[in-house]
Amino acid sequence: MRRYCELLASGTTKLVEPVSSALVQQVPDIADAADALVPGRASASVLKGRALLKLGRAADALAAFDEAKRRDDRALDEPVALLAWARANARAGRLAEAVKAYRAALPRTSALTTAERSSASFEAGMAVMAQGPAGVDDAVAMFRQARRDAQDSIQVASVMALALALDRAGQRDEARAVLAGRSRADIKALLDTRVSDALSDAGVRHESDALVAIALEGDGPVAAKDAWRAYLDGAGGKGPWAAHAREHAGSVAASKKPGAKVLQVGGNR
Repeated sequence: MRRYCELLASGTTKLVEPVSSALVQQVPDIADAADALVPGRASASVLKGRALLKLGRAADALAAFDEAKRRDDRALDEPVALLAWARANARAGRLAEAVKAYRAALPRTSALTTAERSSASFEAGMAVMAQGPAGVDDAVAMFRQARRDAQDSIQVASVMALALALDRAGQRDEARAVLAGRSRADIKALLDTRVSDALSDAGVRHESDALVAIALEGDGPVAAKDAWRAYLDGAGGKGPWAAHAREHAGSVAASKKPGAKVLQVGGNR
């Protein structure tokens, strides 16, 4: 049993930020070795699932987490495991299951670092908002929490996500107030790897274009037109917020003036 615990501790340490890809690649074998020593325990499967998720193998991670739940129905109750379960589901396109896991995880994140808590709140809000208008009020609350906790690029993304959610909820005056004082320098933060990873973890990478577009709305609709068009040309054009984006994109034609300058921004689709 001692060797089993040592293997689990070794694997867990290799997953702690900042993560080394070379070390993470060792973890599935470490988890398998632990499982061979003490078969049938859920902890080894949870460890393997977390590692596989970090390696970009969401489907394999889900299989490992499912095995952990089969062995112990409380295997994913810990916040780190529950967040990994949410992210694996989101990355695999199982948004409804991901949202359930995010909602269950958020009240348990007090033991996590501030950075982990803010990322969790931001991701949860993005996943909930992606389900459509019914979840937008909950998303607003999640983004307010993320804005309070976050720093650096996730803080900027949380502010823009809050403005986007308020705008989508029809609270446009408040959305404009949230955007007041922001600058185009914030666009660079929205394109930061940490933000794109968080959007991917939430299963909504295409929402990057909407975040850029709402950020640019502070300079007027003309400045935002390329980002709204990019959103509509990608997965967003088939999602629940397509009409909202079309409304914004349509307002460009009404407000555009001859000779107006437009900032070119490439989004993720």
